[in-house]
Order: sequence, then structure tokens, then C-alpha cells
Amino acid sequence: MNRKQNKGLYIQLYSIHGLIRGNNLELGRDADTGGQTKYVLELAKTLSEDERVERVELVTREIKDKNVSSDYSVPEEKINNKFSIIRIRCGGGKYIRKELLWNHLNEFVDKSIKYIKSVKRLPDIIHSHYADAGYVCTELTQFFGIPFVHTGHSLGRDKLRKLLSDGTAEEDIEKRYKLNHRIEVEENIIYLANLIITSTKQEIQNQYGDYKNSSEEKFRVIPPGVDIERFYSYNERIPLDEENAELVNTISTKLLNFFVQIDKPLILTVCRPDKRKNISGLITAYGEDKELQKKANLAIFAGIRTDIQTMPDNEREVLTEILLLMDKYNLYGKMAIPKRHDTQTEVPELYRIAADTKGVFVNAALTEPFGLTLIEAAACGVPVVATDDGGPRDIIKNCQNGLLVDVTETKNISEAINKIIDDQNLWIQFSENGMRNVREHYTWKAHVEDYIEEIGHIAGTRKDEEKVFAPVGRKLLDAEKIIVSDIDHTLLGDNSALEEFINILEKIDSKVGFAVATGRTVDSAFSVLKENNVPYPDIIISSVGAEIYYNYHGRLINSTGWDAHIKHQWNREKIKKLLALFDFLQYQEESTQRKFKISYYTSDVPENIKKVKSTLVKNKIKANVIFSHGQYLDILPYRASKGKAIRYLAYRWNIPYENILVAGDSGNDSEMLKGDLLGVVVANYSPELEELKGQNRIYFAKRNYAGGIIDGIRHYNFLKITRNEQ
Repeated sequence: MNRKQNKGLYIQLYSIHGLIRGNNLELGRDADTGGQTKYVLELAKTLSEDERVERVELVTREIKDKNVSSDYSVPEEKINNKFSIIRIRCGGGKYIRKELLWNHLNEFVDKSIKYIKSVKRLPDIIHSHYADAGYVCTELTQFFGIPFVHTGHSLGRDKLRKLLSDGTAEEDIEKRYKLNHRIEVEENIIYLANLIITSTKQEIQNQYGDYKNSSEEKFRVIPPGVDIERFYSYNERIPLDEENAELVNTISTKLLNFFVQIDKPLILTVCRPDKRKNISGLITAYGEDKELQKKANLAIFAGIRTDIQTMPDNEREVLTEILLLMDKYNLYGKMAIPKRHDTQTEVPELYRIAADTKGVFVNAALTEPFGLTLIEAAACGVPVVATDDGGPRDIIKNCQNGLLVDVTETKNISEAINKIIDDQNLWIQFSENGMRNVREHYTWKAHVEDYIEEIGHIAGTRKDEEKVFAPVGRKLLDAEKIIVSDIDHTLLGDNSALEEFINILEKIDSKVGFAVATGRTVDSAFSVLKENNVPYPDIIISSVGAEIYYNYHGRLINSTGWDAHIKHQWNREKIKKLLALFDFLQYQEESTQRKFKISYYTSDVPENIKKVKSTLVKNKIKANVIFSHGQYLDILPYRASKGKAIRYLAYRWNIPYENILVAGDSGNDSEMLKGDLLGVVVANYSPELEELKGQNRIYFAKRNYAGGIIDGIRHYNFLKITRNEQ
């Protein structure tokens, strides 16, 4: 990597849903607080210990809810001198399950950008975990061009297939899980990500293979690791020191509340109370094997619970089934199901207790993308019985520490457990293999070595914008506010109102900048502004956001930084060739065409616009399709638009969104009017903007043209306008 001396990587990891904190993770509290939170935290901690990394931030949602710990409401939790958890507020303070977060993610995007601006440094890499964070990072990479890495943890198409095979109605699936939207987002993530990290090859072939945007060269298999300082061998803490003895005594006391005989081999499982974990299959296997009951106890640590009746449907149904099966097979005195456990200290010791008793760890999940618990068990020295699916196949192949079984036949589970417990030589072989091989294949240090090597290929360096802007540059560095206006039908159209607005511009404070954002080419924009005696703007965003120019004493200087940002994966000739097939599109005059903009005339037929977008997607073309004024269709690079150009400028010149007033009248202004900017829609607006009514920070003016801009300035109290200036 070509990096500046003594300056390491700045990495942001995004994991938005779930309760996550630096210590004592509440794993299994609910469906959103599972292996992902542990994975991300371990990755962040290990990255922060690497000398090539300068700074690591885990960006998540701030939650202020009386039903959860106050730990999750701390805006910044410093874990060590290089690693912090950053919490960003969106969707209020209440804890919200991931399926209900989609409508709040644009707020998370805007506030993430604000945070990045406050740091005054772009991360070298952003890495999203799960689809919700993936959506946020697709927006950030388009705004700033930051290299983007993604880890899915699970995928929508795979989940949809399983739910349908279980007999769940498609309507019910969509209502609860919003899978159609999630799958659409995942397609976009795959399209825009520079690198996708998976835990197994099967994940690439059998899960990502279902997606049309899947491209093999984007994927790298980097298995997660295990913290060997916590998950160490059972025979390393013999004899027990005082701390270990107290912990073992605490756990033993919990188990004694359930077991008549505690000294038998322990069959252990640790997982969330989820139907896919197939806890019922394990209990059935144990319950139907009387001989196994005589020689071993069964302990099920299925998350954290207080009152089963108040839990979400999935968890409540699973826990109720566990208790009913316990009663059906009369497993009292042989089966334990404690209500809670400490993931930081008790879970590692549970594995070691199982090993002490010459027991077995079981993962009976119907499907298992990876299986972190299997490598934890291996590190502690307890043999495993695992589902013959996904990650366990790779783990057992690498570690040689247990047996794979078809868990849909419960007898297979009990036979495998019996085989290991009954053959002490086999038990010792599996135990020693696991402890040795997990350190070779599954440590976080090894994971981070591969991780940094991979991101090194995409991080690179950035060139700063050429420092040639002199007076305008100094002005923008000092600027506290900016007024941005469209030209045609917004700024121009009423000479009297325009004169009124020009009078205001000539008297405003030097710390207030003026910019225009237009569909016109830069030459056309500059010419029409001069013709109408409008003071030269500090910045011209032209060609619907495809170009940015700075005004240096009347000489226009192209923003090479913006060009470099938007040119990524732009294929002008391929787009022209594809769209030439549509007879409802008429290629506009060459004078309107630009390097980063292709323009057509067309009619106001929504189906035709959909056809254009669909054709581009099917041909793996990344582009921004903008329809305006009922007749103009513009195709831009996917990173280009008026709105993205303004946000780029806001970042570069460190101007808060609430200090930027934008005014427009048509569909190609829509994106810049949305979000945290102060939007003004002039009264003579096109019908395309009708959908913006009622949205936050969008003011519909009473006056037309430049008069509407003045109305907006007054509405937001943006400038101090005297009576003489109005």
C-alpha cells in the first residue's frame, strides 16, 4: 500500500441493528443480538491491535430505551486508544427490530455523513455488516467514493426460500420481514461493493449465487476467528485458581438446580431460541434414547429470557416447545435450561466444563452459514456433533474435531453423540485435534492478516483537490452558509423578483456563498446568468450534477476531484448502445451531451422510464436515471446528481446541511431538496415534486421563480433581510 509514513488505516465498521457494547454482550437476548454482534466486536478489537491500523470505529445505532441497558445510549464508547463504538441516533430512541429499521436508514445516512465531516477525515475503508448497514454504506460510497467492503452474515433470498419451504405464506413473510426490499438492497450492495467477505465457499456458491449482480471476483473467503485468550483449553486451567474455581462453582450451582447427577458427561448446546437452530431436534434425539439419558446430561443455553409470554413470537414459540418436549419425555433431573448466562465469562467455562466431563457440544441447526460456537468448542477441547451444512463442513474438515450428521433425522444426532461418548480414544482424538487445529485455521489474528492484505488492494490513496481556487477557495473555507438555486423556472422567470433577489445577493455577508445547480451545460449556464445580470456564483453545478465548477475571477475551473469521484464504472458508449434500441427515446442535440451525462427527449410514460432502468440493471450498468419537466431524461454516473454534488461540496468545505438552502422547481431537483438541506420549492413547480409535500425541511413557497427563493429565505430565517432589500 502507498501510505504516508507513520499514518495507518482508518477503518469504519457499520453494524446498525442489535444491542452492541464493548463488554458483556447480551448474546441471545433476541433475534438481532446474535453472532453478528460478537463477530464485529472481535474484528474491531483485533484490528485495533494491529500496528498498520491507526483508528477503528464501530458505527451503530444509539438506543435510549428504559427496557435496555443505558450502555447503548452512550454516543461514544472508547474501548481502547484506537477503537471506539460510535452511536448515531435514528428512528427515535426505542429499540427497533431490524425489519422495521428500513424507513429510518436515510436519517442514519445523513447523520453518518455529519459525523464523518466532524472528524474532518474520510475513512480509508467502510465495512458494512448485514443488509441495513450495507444500504448505509452504498450511500456513503456514492457520496464520498470511499472503498466499500461488505459482510452479509445472512441473505434475504436464502431466508425467503427457507420460509417458503416451511410453509409460511408469502404475504406473511413480506409483512414481517420486508424481504423484497431487503433483496433489492442486497443486489445494490453486491453491485457497489469493492469486496465481499464470506466465511465459506458454500456461502458464495449457494447463497450469493442466487443474486443477479453476483460476480465471483468480488468475493474473498476469510473465516472468522476465536478469542483464544478466553476460549482456551480445559486442561490449561487445571488446577483451578481462585477465580476459575468460583466461576465453575457458580455454573455448577446453576446446573445442580436441574440435574440429579452432575458428574455425568454433559451434552451442551449454546444458541439463540430460533426455529432454525433445531433445538427441538436435539431434545427429541435425547428424549427418545433412554440409554443416552442414563449416561449423559443435556444442557441447553438458549439465549436470555425473563418472561416467555412477553417475548417475540419466534422466541416464545421455540422456548414453549422446549418446555413441552422436556415434559413429554420426562427429562426432569437430566435436562437443564437456565434463564440466562454471561457470554463473556460463563460461556467459555461452559465449554470447558463439558470437556471436563468428557461431554459433547452439539450444533443441530437446520442451516448454518458458519458456526462460531463450533470453533469456540474446539478451542476449549470439547468434541462436536454438527449439522452437515454450510460452515460446519469447512470447520470439521479443517479441525477434525467431530462428526457431521443429517440433523433432519433426530436418530443421527443421538447416534453420533453416543459414538463419541462411548469411545474414549475417539473423544481424546477429537479434543486434541480441535485444540491444535483451531489455532492454525481460526484465530482473529489470522483473520486480520488476510483482511488487511485484501483491503490494502482497494484502499489506495487520494489526491487532494488542486489548490488553484485562490479567493473563491478562501471564501468557501470561511463560508458558514450557502444558497443553491436551480436556474430555469426557479431563479429565472420573473424579472422583477430576480432584481429583488440580486439586490439581496449583492448585500449578503461574505461568509454566505452562492451557487447554482442546473441541467444546463456550464457554458450555457454562465451565459444565461451573465445575460440576466446575475452576480457570478461561487460554484456552478451543471449538467444535472455531472460537473462542478469553481468561479475564479470569472474563469471557470473544473473540479477534478468531482470528476475522479463520479467516473467510477461509467461506460458511456455501452449505455448509448443499449438505449438506442428504444424508439420512445430521442437523443438530444450534441450541445447538451457531456462526458458524464447522456440526454434524451421522451414522453411522460412511467413504464418507459422503468424499462430504461431495468435494461441498465440487467446489463450491470451503474447509472443515475433522472426524468424531469415531463420530457427530459438524463443518464448520469451512479455517483452523480445535483444532490450528491451539493453533499460533496458540504463535506469538502465543512458546511452543515442545515446551513445550505436549496431551491428548485422540477424532478431533477428532487434529490437535492430531500434530506437535511433546507429545501425550497417555488410555487411554479412541476408535478414531479408533488410527492415532496409534507416532508421535513421542504418548504413550498407562495411566490413563483426568484420570489419563491426569497420566501424560502424568509421562512427559514436564513438571512437578515431588511425592508429595503425585500
